Amino acid sequence: MVYSFRPYLFVSPYSLYTVFLLGCLQIQLGVICSVGIWILSEAKLQAAQAHQTWKSPSELTEQVTTVNPESAEQYSKPLPYRLKSTPILLAAPENFNPDLRLPPSLPEPPQQNSSPPSLPEPPQNSSPPTTATEPKTPDAVLESIHTDYHYETDNFGQTNFFLEPTVQFRLRNGNKIFFKTGFNFFEQRGVKSITNFPLQVGWQGKIGQVTLQTAAGVDVFNRLPTAINLKVKVDAPISPPRVSSSGRLLSAVIISGNLEQGLYKSNARTLDNQITAWRFGPDLYWQIDRNTSLFSSLRLGSYNDGNSEVQSFSRLERKFGQFSLAANLFTWSYDRDLERTSGYFSPPDFLVYNGEVAWEGDIAQFLRCRLAANLGRQRLKGEFDNANTYQTRCTVKLSPSIEADLGYSFSNVRNQETGRSAYGGNSFTGQLRVKF
Repeated sequence: MVYSFRPYLFVSPYSLYTVFLLGCLQIQLGVICSVGIWILSEAKLQAAQAHQTWKSPSELTEQVTTVNPESAEQYSKPLPYRLKSTPILLAAPENFNPDLRLPPSLPEPPQQNSSPPSLPEPPQNSSPPTTATEPKTPDAVLESIHTDYHYETDNFGQTNFFLEPTVQFRLRNGNKIFFKTGFNFFEQRGVKSITNFPLQVGWQGKIGQVTLQTAAGVDVFNRLPTAINLKVKVDAPISPPRVSSSGRLLSAVIISGNLEQGLYKSNARTLDNQITAWRFGPDLYWQIDRNTSLFSSLRLGSYNDGNSEVQSFSRLERKFGQFSLAANLFTWSYDRDLERTSGYFSPPDFLVYNGEVAWEGDIAQFLRCRLAANLGRQRLKGEFDNANTYQTRCTVKLSPSIEADLGYSFSNVRNQETGRSAYGGNSFTGQLRVKF
């Protein structure tokens, strides 16, 4: 009994240890098999998701259609503005507001996650992620720069010179602003010359079909006090303009209202006397047909020296190809003749009427010119005299965005009281236009 019992006691510890080892091996094998099965299932899942992610666009469209038909219709339907181009009309709203020409911004279609959702991570001290946005339209864009040049002389020693550049910007909403400055010079016999530096800021915009223009500024002089000036103009169409397919105006009726205040820059003597005036009145432009037009203007003026004026001008023009015929009528009357004291031409009764013959055409691909002759009569203080004017003007196209005008005119239409002496005035005009 002792023998048989002792061997059993001797072998029993090894049997327990062996059982313990076998149990550990079973646990390890179970863990290894579980991990392997999990890895294989994950690989198959990722492969299936990757295959789903690289589906063709048509398959994705079908999937979106199945899940949400409205979303599929929104994102898969072609945009109408890409299929059909809309012709640009002269009076179309998009020509006044560039934003109307931009297609509406579309939301991005929903995207499916190709990876399993990740667990939330603890917050870190980092800046929030930036989202990609389209570049914004600038608030103001430089549209053009044009410089006006005017030099006039007469046979009585009067000289006026104007050089005024204007910088124009287009705002994002379609309105315009401009800044105007320049250098002006006035010279006259018996008066010390005067130099003028104008500064003006203006705005132009539309309110419905009405176009509004406003401007205000100051005039700085070398030897005179600084003076302010302002200008307001309102244009309103009476009948909607009709434009041909080539962009030519066929018919329109437009009425304008004008208001101006500032120094009367007639000559050096008028400026030396610091004569200012308020002028206001309407304009009418009527495009009767594609070749016939009528323009009429009326101005009422009130001066700081107590004088007042009534001024009217009408022009009827008919075009025949490159040629044109026009009739002009101009009347001007002041309450009092104050030329000797105030310096400006102020006739109590002045009338000019004439007929005009003109030609305008292309001489070269980059050169276009106009020649005109006005023949008529003028009446001053009850006496009639000839009133003739000869004009020429050429436009040079230096580049697609740069043009220059240069003109010359000679006229014997009176601009001051000369008694029995004949009057002759020369005028050189020009404009340089740069578009951006």
